[in-house]
Amino acid sequence: MKMEKRAFDLIVCVTIMVLVLPIFIGVALAVRMSSPGEIIFRQRRVGRGGRPFDILKFRTMRSGQPGGMITVANDSRITAVGAVLRKWKLDELPQLLNVIRGEMSLVGPRPDVPEFVARYPEALRERILAVRPGITDLASIKYRNESDLLAEQKDPERYYREVILPDKLALAAAYADGPTLALDLRIIFMTLQVIIGHR
Repeated sequence: MKMEKRAFDLIVCVTIMVLVLPIFIGVALAVRMSSPGEIIFRQRRVGRGGRPFDILKFRTMRSGQPGGMITVANDSRITAVGAVLRKWKLDELPQLLNVIRGEMSLVGPRPDVPEFVARYPEALRERILAVRPGITDLASIKYRNESDLLAEQKDPERYYREVILPDKLALAAAYADGPTLALDLRIIFMTLQVIIGHR
């Protein structure tokens, strides 16, 4: 399954990169003009086997502004262009490069920052980190409106740690226990439905 999954990731990612190259360039120019700062946002995440890597995203926030690890809806740091990119998940496009480099997969548990991974229960941490993290997974679909949900909480970071994160970990561990190409295709299809339909 590992070789089959890797081959599928490479074929799909290279194909998508070729098809969306004009969009990629257009988004990069829009980010550059939206506010001063780098076009690509890099953040340290934990990958398979506990190995750290830098996840790539189009920058959606103003550079140099303080803030926590959790982003809520209507965050003042988010630029107008960034809000559009987040709505349509276009800020995630650079992660295709993470997949090509072998740091991520199209489907797999979303990679977390080291600070949160350190809080994972040991048994779950080993199961989840046994597979490559992904651009999308079941938790991404279930919590597609996570920023809106967090915006309703008095303490968003605590709510994330105590409510959302445990549920995400359970979904991630269940996926890691038995990934299949059929399941990956189903998750990709569901993800596209959510993005296109905003459901």
